[in-house]
Amino acid sequence: MSASRAPRRLARRRRTTLLAAGTAAAALALSACGDGASGGSAQTRFVQGKDGIDTVKRANRQPAPALSGETTTGKNLDVADYKGKVVILNVWGSYCGPCIAEAPNFAKVFKETKSKGVQFIGINTRDTDKSLATNFEDEHKVPYPSLYDPTGKLMLRFPKGSLNPQAIPSTIAIDRHGKIAARSLGPLTEDALRKMVTPLIAEK
Repeated sequence: MSASRAPRRLARRRRTTLLAAGTAAAALALSACGDGASGGSAQTRFVQGKDGIDTVKRANRQPAPALSGETTTGKNLDVADYKGKVVILNVWGSYCGPCIAEAPNFAKVFKETKSKGVQFIGINTRDTDKSLATNFEDEHKVPYPSLYDPTGKLMLRFPKGSLNPQAIPSTIAIDRHGKIAARSLGPLTEDALRKMVTPLIAEK
């Protein structure tokens, strides 16, 4: 190997290592289970609530990304099919303690609001086998479907500067027009979940 080629190969190797490290760090951040910290900039235009729920005024909301795929039970599901309803997306994993804690709250509020034009949909992520997810759903009596997203690719579809999921659990509220209206990073109580859903039910 000539002396001139060695520095170039070393530089390429260093760039590849840094890129791999950055990708791994991003994946680790998304797979973390626990409370997330809300961050913002002038581009996000959301209001950080004291209860941990971030909201966006109707004029500033961004469209939700295309979210479709196979559910934990092997059925096909497309979130776009629920346009016209308020959609509550809950990102969860069977290994996640806070997800276990909030599961009965979601089941209860879903049953209270489903007749009012609200659809709950889970996004199960980082579970390497569907049986882990379905066992969780059976044990905690989850009454609504969940997309199976073991690699977290659906989470990464949310547009930059929007209220995107950044932790497990995260909850995203989508209004009747298919736009991202609110977000919570971390587990939600029944009351906090109702506070997220109720204003969107009232919107026309």
